[in-house]
Amino acid sequence: MTTPQDWVRASTQAADVQAAALAIVEQHPDVALPLPAQPAWVFTHDSLAYRAAKVAALALGFIEPDAQVVALAWQAQTLRSGEFTTDWPTNPQDFGISPQPRANAFASCPELGLYAVLPDAAWCGRMARSGVPTVQLRFKSDDPQAIENEVQAAVQAVQGTGALLFINDHWQAAIRAGAYGVHLGQEDMADAPLQTIRESGLRLGLSTHGYAEMLKADAHSPSYLALGAIYPTTLKRMATAPQGPGRLKRYAALMRYYPLVGIGGVDEARLPEVLASGVGSVAMVRQLITSNNPEATARHLIARMAR
Repeated sequence: MTTPQDWVRASTQAADVQAAALAIVEQHPDVALPLPAQPAWVFTHDSLAYRAAKVAALALGFIEPDAQVVALAWQAQTLRSGEFTTDWPTNPQDFGISPQPRANAFASCPELGLYAVLPDAAWCGRMARSGVPTVQLRFKSDDPQAIENEVQAAVQAVQGTGALLFINDHWQAAIRAGAYGVHLGQEDMADAPLQTIRESGLRLGLSTHGYAEMLKADAHSPSYLALGAIYPTTLKRMATAPQGPGRLKRYAALMRYYPLVGIGGVDEARLPEVLASGVGSVAMVRQLITSNNPEATARHLIARMAR
């Protein structure tokens, strides 16, 4: 089996770049994923910091767009500090992230706590009445009227509970029904009229699956970011490999000025590891809807998160 160290030694020419890349790889084994079969090589700068970080990021299994972001941030960190180190970059300035507050910011939201992703309005009401602080309606249908009815029913179902209701994808219906917010994936983000959503007062959550997508989402100044998938999940086909808790910790450190939701394959056993990363909220699906007593399970999870 090829290790990241083997990959670096076989793939670099300059001894100083190889040594620096190996130092990075050896200090950060917790972010490593299985190596790409044929990693891409795209160098846009000649600095040692950039080239070493790019080689190391590819060796640690980052996809090309994310490796490029890491390399540029490492170069910026080196220029800012005046020295090359193996410390992983987490300063927003080094990633080109604009300071807060911003003129294009969506309405803010609090830390979201236990975040239940649910298939219909009845489930949203059920979990809201159990004390779950944040619920998301992920209702799948090709019938516009069915979507409209379900979104309105979900808004009504959580009234009086204190739960914050986000609607997955269906932003038009969410605006008409008066939901708290809407959650969009990367593809939906590209197509939706974000200015219209912002002006409606809806909060906006965006899904991200790595550095490049986080920067793309951050440019729109959403209300919160979802980071994942952390672990393997069968509920949704993912375009990227599970990121793991090591990467989640780096992502949370970089995007610390947002409410953050860890998502993807999280269950009770993995809850402490996810919370230790620095995210303030954890999304769960299967743990709740397959439970023999979802209400009791929800209350138990809320109590564990409070500890």
